[in-house]
Amino acid sequence: QVQLVESGGGLVQAGGSLRLSCSCAASGSAFIASAMDWYRQAPGKQRELVATISSAGSIDYVDSVKGRFIISRDNAKKTVYLQMNSLKPEDTAVYFCRRRLGTYDYWGQGTQVTVSS
Repeated sequence: QVQLVESGGGLVQAGGSLRLSCSCAASGSAFIASAMDWYRQAPGKQRELVATISSAGSIDYVDSVKGRFIISRDNAKKTVYLQMNSLKPEDTAVYFCRRRLGTYDYWGQGTQVTVSS
């Protein structure tokens, strides 16, 4: 069973916005208890953590996206979002969703975000 499905990627001009969604197949209680992350991987680079939101709602971002990206979660919909504003060409990457709960660790298949200059 596919646990996480990302959507919302695409091609956008620099300065534009996109909203990524990650839908989770876990039970509602499992989703609520999970920490959810967004990662990205650009060609030739290591995967990096972009944003994280804990089960309690604590949030953190990598410095390069602070003030531009917003992570949020809707527990009723079992979905986590990444609102990306003021996009830059260096934000171009495949974006992945991750769910963490104890020893459980699931990744989505990724969605491509391309920002043109």
